[in-house]
Amino acid sequence: MGQSRLESLLQLRGSKVQLTLSGSSLSWTFQKRWFCWGRQGSTVSVPVNEIVKVHQGDTKQQSKTTDGPSIYFTVYHISRKSAQRWTLEASTFTAHSCQEAHDWVTVLQDRIQNCGAERPRKLLIFINPYGGRGKAQRIYSNKISPLFQLSGIEEEVIETTRANHARDYILETDLQKYDGVVCVGGDGMFSELLHGVVRRTQIDNKVCENKEGAMLTPCKLRIGIIPAGSTDCVCFATVGINDPVTSALHIIIGDTQPMDVCASYHYGELMRYSVSLIGYGFFGDVLRESEALRCLGPIRYDFSGFKMVLSNRFYRGTVEFLEADDSQSSPKDNTRCRTGCQVCSESSERWKEERDAEFHCCDSEMWQKISGSFVAINVTGMSSACPKSMDGLSPTAHLADGTADLILVRECNMLQFVRHLKRHTNKKDQFALPYVEVHRIRAMHFTPEKLDEEGATRRRKGIFSSLCGAPPETSSWNCDGEILDCAQLSVRVHHQLIQLFARGIEGTSCSR
Repeated sequence: MGQSRLESLLQLRGSKVQLTLSGSSLSWTFQKRWFCWGRQGSTVSVPVNEIVKVHQGDTKQQSKTTDGPSIYFTVYHISRKSAQRWTLEASTFTAHSCQEAHDWVTVLQDRIQNCGAERPRKLLIFINPYGGRGKAQRIYSNKISPLFQLSGIEEEVIETTRANHARDYILETDLQKYDGVVCVGGDGMFSELLHGVVRRTQIDNKVCENKEGAMLTPCKLRIGIIPAGSTDCVCFATVGINDPVTSALHIIIGDTQPMDVCASYHYGELMRYSVSLIGYGFFGDVLRESEALRCLGPIRYDFSGFKMVLSNRFYRGTVEFLEADDSQSSPKDNTRCRTGCQVCSESSERWKEERDAEFHCCDSEMWQKISGSFVAINVTGMSSACPKSMDGLSPTAHLADGTADLILVRECNMLQFVRHLKRHTNKKDQFALPYVEVHRIRAMHFTPEKLDEEGATRRRKGIFSSLCGAPPETSSWNCDGEILDCAQLSVRVHHQLIQLFARGIEGTSCSR
């Protein structure tokens, strides 16, 4: 029947409804009745691409074929319970005949297949039974697997037994039969999939990823995240909520969100990939300090953070960075990256034109240089928002525009730094402080320097120096929760290197 309009007067839960399929939308309007007040005249509209499944029969007959002699047909579709939270809802309609029910099922199934999104048929799923709150297996078995089975997705499930198990499996397995890889866990588990998929793509395309100048091949295999970790920052910043069912529904309907990836290099050799935080100084020290406190669980980060605030350490060095063209966007422009972001969608052509000129140009004047003492140097390719910090490190960072935000917190006293940290949670402008600056960049180099005698003496005489221990001459880098045990580092942004099963955060582009 193509894209023609289809209408029928049917029944839904005992009420008469006018069911209409028009273009890319299915809607039903409750008919007005003089003795019924509730939903009369109201209309429910569902985008076709948010219909999970249609079958002939009621909810108790979902395993039967659509050829069954039933006047019922059920539409399983996404329902929004809040701004970002999705649930699965089943609406069973009563037709006048079995043939009418069959016709509706046939037309809807055909329209779903041609709605544009490529839905996964087979997924490779990794479950981390130990990460975060240790609930991953139960979350998957009770909430996620039934949804995948309902939608007809074939699952191949692997429960990881060691660090980098998922990464190594991806590197060694034939991935042609899968439409995506999914992790059930936290940000650490996602990082394993990120490294496995990116590295495997480069191997398959004969690209040497270990050199800083390599032009990496974008990955076609999509990555899904079922949040079951401690913070689930990547999921929160790309979906807007850490809810396993919502994430599973994004996977089922085949949502796709391209994403930039930052690559970190030490003297030209690849160290790690990241999509969120690369932090030197405060966040590097917090991570290193927390390693000795793993027995405390997630609370170890709070304890280590409190200790590092008291120690008020700062490190000297030189930051060189290649600033992005600020005519398209700026870290201070107040525009949030949301579903269908125009900045990200328009970046592809601009990136192709600019990347060779930027990364291979010998003109050193294109690079800016800042030297000094810093409490924190942070690079983030996304907002890095999480439930504890709804705006994140950089509220207006974009997911897929080929840039990252460089945040420099210069030497300041403890109370000033606490003021900066508090602005991550109270929605005040965290960059409107004289000792904080932010730049939208495409690449960055950091070279550490030793503190002069005056600086070293000043740090030793800090109020809490003796309590918190002697500070080291250099910090470490926190790369998405993994320690890079080096101080010199280069960072380069790779434009839309991976694809997630997501659509970005739904909502307006400006939230202030």
